[in-house]
Amino acid sequence: MEKGQRAKKEIRELTLFFHFEEKFKLTDQLIRSSSSVNAIFADSRGRYTFKDQLHYCIMARGFLSETYNYLFDVPDCNYINDERLNYYKSKIDEAERLLNGYISYLRKHL
Repeated sequence: MEKGQRAKKEIRELTLFFHFEEKFKLTDQLIRSSSSVNAIFADSRGRYTFKDQLHYCIMARGFLSETYNYLFDVPDCNYINDERLNYYKSKIDEAERLLNGYISYLRKHL
């Protein structure tokens, strides 16, 4: 999940440009949700059954969707333009494709 680590770092760097009053709102939510994707996925790898791994991967996908949702609030606050939002969207879409592929693999082994 090297790409996931890089995306998480980019999102954290993005939040450095947010206004201070966003620190406990959008900034915190974006950092937490993007960090949770990797953490929950890593947790899934330590599970012994395909069923448990699947459960955690689905949770990771939920945090990925949450991150995506928060990113859509960022242009409304004028922190990034649509081009930059599309860049982040493409990163999230790529991560979702990979995660969905792994989820499909796990489902075949249930």
